[in-house]
Amino acid sequence: MKVINVVLAILFFTFAVLQLNDLDPWAWVGIYGWVACLCGMNAVGYFSPKAVLGTILLTILGIGWYLPDFISWLQNGMSSITSSMKAETPHVELVREFLGLVLVLITLGWLYWSGRKNNGGISS
Repeated sequence: MKVINVVLAILFFTFAVLQLNDLDPWAWVGIYGWVACLCGMNAVGYFSPKAVLGTILLTILGIGWYLPDFISWLQNGMSSITSSMKAETPHVELVREFLGLVLVLITLGWLYWSGRKNNGGISS
């Protein structure tokens, strides 16, 4: 599981760096960078259930914020969000951000599960 956490840390660090050219870089650099830190900490044996659960809560709130736009995109035929890297229409950016938060939530679920399992429910 340590290897998976290291890979996730590197992946989310890369996501953070790629957000530097975004319209709202600091929000996404912060989100992805924090998840990278949590993965890295878990890889070296430090597990903070409060930090992970708090981040899960904030991520769920963020997903709820973007959910209406995601549903609208689904109802309007799911036009391509990958045809170019530039977001020509607002729904492209909103759907990408929604899906980014879904990836964050899945990763945080993994961190919580693996952290509890590896530490026997004991946090560092």
